[in-house]
Amino acid sequence: MTTHPIATVHGYPRQGPGRELKRATEAYWAGHATAADLLATAAKLRRDVWQQLAATGIGEIPSNHFSLYDHVLDAAFMLGAVPPRHRAAAPADARPGTPEHMLAVYFAAARGTADVAPLEMTKWFDTNYHYLVPELGPDTVFRADPGKPLTEFAEAKLLGHTTRPVLLGPISFLLLSKPHADAPAGFQPLTLLDRLLPVYAEILADLRAVGAEWVQLDEPALVQDRTPAELDATARAYRDLTALTSRPRLLVASYFDALGEALPVLARTAVEGLALDFTGPAAANLPALASLGGLPGKRLVAGVVDGRNIWTAHLEQALATSATLLGLANHVDIAPSCSLLHVPLDATAERDLDPQVRRWLAFARQKTDEVVTLARGLAEGRDTIAPQLAANRAARDSRATSTLTHDPAVRARCAAVRPEDARRTTPYTERATAQHARLGLPALPTTTIGSFPQTADLRTARAELRAGRIDAAGYRERMAAEIREVIAFQEKTGLDVLVHGEPERNDMVQYFAEQLTGFLTTRHGWVQSYGTRYVRPPVIAGDVSRPHPMTIDWYRCAQDLTDRPVKGMLTGPVTMLAWSFVRDDQPLADTVRQVALALRDEVTDLEAAGAAVVQVDEPALRETLPLRRTAHASYLAWATEAFSLTTSGVRADTQIHTHMCYAEFGDILSAIDDLDADVISLEAARSAMAVAAELATAGYPREAGPGVYDIHSPRVPTTEEITGLLRTALAHLPAERLWVNPDCGLKTRHWAEVRPALENLVAAARAVRATLATPDGGR
Repeated sequence: MTTHPIATVHGYPRQGPGRELKRATEAYWAGHATAADLLATAAKLRRDVWQQLAATGIGEIPSNHFSLYDHVLDAAFMLGAVPPRHRAAAPADARPGTPEHMLAVYFAAARGTADVAPLEMTKWFDTNYHYLVPELGPDTVFRADPGKPLTEFAEAKLLGHTTRPVLLGPISFLLLSKPHADAPAGFQPLTLLDRLLPVYAEILADLRAVGAEWVQLDEPALVQDRTPAELDATARAYRDLTALTSRPRLLVASYFDALGEALPVLARTAVEGLALDFTGPAAANLPALASLGGLPGKRLVAGVVDGRNIWTAHLEQALATSATLLGLANHVDIAPSCSLLHVPLDATAERDLDPQVRRWLAFARQKTDEVVTLARGLAEGRDTIAPQLAANRAARDSRATSTLTHDPAVRARCAAVRPEDARRTTPYTERATAQHARLGLPALPTTTIGSFPQTADLRTARAELRAGRIDAAGYRERMAAEIREVIAFQEKTGLDVLVHGEPERNDMVQYFAEQLTGFLTTRHGWVQSYGTRYVRPPVIAGDVSRPHPMTIDWYRCAQDLTDRPVKGMLTGPVTMLAWSFVRDDQPLADTVRQVALALRDEVTDLEAAGAAVVQVDEPALRETLPLRRTAHASYLAWATEAFSLTTSGVRADTQIHTHMCYAEFGDILSAIDDLDADVISLEAARSAMAVAAELATAGYPREAGPGVYDIHSPRVPTTEEITGLLRTALAHLPAERLWVNPDCGLKTRHWAEVRPALENLVAAARAVRATLATPDGGR
């Protein structure tokens, strides 16, 4: 370790500049590439990142942050915590120890197979990334399998880089896991800590043996509210790991929020370094560290550049914070606040953006430049980076004074909102009666969440429109043809409430962002959501309004084809924020209110066009919940108000649906009630209908559709499986308030899976409906 500050990063985007990893992985899944092909592509991407980081001036390069699918899944494999059903899923001709066998087991855990369910997937803290949840029980036997971190360390060493391997720490691994299906009630994975620590000790010894000087153990779970028992377990874990005689120096990393009560616990351990976030709410780490007396004798990696947003950093403020930290640790290095996994690769690739706007943006490559600049300024003095500080100041001033960022009309409309504008005027019980009379649906009505498969033909049509090979009229006809096919399939299958399938939508957020003022969209700003699913989050750069209707023509196109109700489909205001890169120059509550008012206009227009059902999706409501309970109430207040402001302008007989997926809902059930939606659909298939019990326990009074078809797996659920899930749901929720639907939209699935899955869904609903005491289930 050098004596002067250096720049480092916690991790880097995995996909490659042309999403090479996605293409190679999907080619392997489709049988168009071999295991060797996929692994060679992955190795080249790793090499390219290491070389690029070194060329930028990153003084300590990480390794083992790369993943073929998910880093938590990688940790489960490293620790031998792979469910038996996945170990048994490899083809008979794949010999154990071969790449083919390893990948078969790995992707069975990630995606499932025709016969084997995958691991559950949920949100990585309050980010837009999803991780796979390890399954543990009292019978779990951990075994060290450090092949991946050892291989990647060796690959980098051949290039001349002694890297810092990054591992998920033992406390966070256990806290992020869940009991497996056969675990006894009340089992807590953290009770396996004493069994797990010797496996970590073995892996650390192996890394030291090959030359690793530092190893980073990520403990992001410690920034959440933790119990005294969990903090005691943390102290014990790092007491035991630092007592090892053969190990690298340990850097324990946290991010996304302040460590709070975990900071003194870690500071008292013998770990050689801590990596702390000093951005956003985690800025509270600075006074907490000062009141603690700093970290004498330890290394501090200071996350002073926001690793989750895409705005250029305030370099002068970051430099001042870094200078203050110099007096609080034995050695200070500079880093982004977290892994750069959460931002796109390179802002300079966005040539379609106004050059002035591009100056405001910092993607992964620009953030590495920023931390290198800050480390140099801290080491050599402010004057050595004067040109960079001046350019940074000019970019920030340009943004602050731009006409793009402020619209007086939008601000006046927001200021005029009254509390009653965010409330429906008719109580739910009266609305339900009016809606049932208008819709005339059977018991256990069936529907889907919104999107149908985005086929190659649809993607080709969009590409041809962008390239000018077809005109707008030709594009509309292709989309209309797809809508006709989707409506015909739903009618033939017997679904009760239909959707138009969203063929015209490239993404549920980007589609609207492209039509709302104040949003910017990128061409190359891809960010990993999970596995090979990448999204291009829009950028909210200015005040938001709706210049024209966005969905009305497509809704009419579909509704004119059928006598059954077709849902109007919108993305909600909180999700529009959560799945975008949001402006950081005003409170989130102000921005979300602007979006809500724009969407309110669209809801009103859909109702005027004849929509009896309007769905406003809020899958991000739970995932955006602050990590600390003390911040929950203020967030939920503005989030629920935004949804209500969007939907409260409709008549009593217009049914408002919402949808949420892939998060833990138990701690926001009161807020879900506050949304006052008439129907909510929720992910439930992978969690065995747990949310149905949670809704019942909370006394949720409205209609709900806990999902019965896991759409993130290629598996086609059988009629019997869906029937079983419905009966489980009916044990908790009355038939008159239960809907039948998939977990989520079907965009990422293929028609060959969707057709039989939905046919089975309808068959299951009919079979269970036939067993009810009354034909209409009390509706």
